[in-house]
Amino acid sequence: QAFFCLLLCIPWSSSCPPSCQCTEQAGAKAVLCSSRHLEEIPKDIPRDAVFLKLDANSITRIPSNAFRHLSHLEELDLSRNAIEKIDRAAFKGVAAGLRTLDLSSNRIRNIPKEALLALNAKLRLANNPWHCECALQEVLWEARLDPDSVQDITCHTAPRQEYVGKPLLQVLDAGVNLCSVRQRTMDVAMFITMFGWFAMVIVYVICYVRHNREDTCRHVDYLKSLPSTQGRAE
Repeated sequence: QAFFCLLLCIPWSSSCPPSCQCTEQAGAKAVLCSSRHLEEIPKDIPRDAVFLKLDANSITRIPSNAFRHLSHLEELDLSRNAIEKIDRAAFKGVAAGLRTLDLSSNRIRNIPKEALLALNAKLRLANNPWHCECALQEVLWEARLDPDSVQDITCHTAPRQEYVGKPLLQVLDAGVNLCSVRQRTMDVAMFITMFGWFAMVIVYVICYVRHNREDTCRHVDYLKSLPSTQGRAE
């Protein structure tokens, strides 16, 4: 009975994922899950975790509410994974207290701005195959980026070829507005679509008129032939 009482008295927050190591650093709990071949975020991370290292694993996605129960979390390291997708509510529940978020050296091409703009954390986004677009520009303007890693946010793909391979900050410093580029692209696409429909209507009208003209000519020729036929009959 004493043993079971002891188990009940141990708080759930003292548990540690089997693939991780939990330690105390200056009275704050650190959960170390680096290089553990993880393919997803562990479900049983202690609620009182302050530092969480998930770097150098094989995680491919950050789902919604992945860290919602970690209200004490201040530093989160997700670098050197294979992350490709980040849900809009991926960091819901930790936005207020998180001080550092490292997403560098992953496979992130784009990210919902809603996932990052609510954060007060200093962001590291370097060494990802970014597609330079309006959403990424808005993140760069409004989020708190680590100044030491900003130059390594490079355009892997972009709306225009001359931006590819360049640091996004350099592109924006040159006066490029990716949001207006997207708007112009949409305007051009709409213009081409409207022109295509207009051309189809014109072709249809021409064909319709030509077809009616041919029918009219055949009908007139037929009418002209009627008197001569009646004359031969008399």
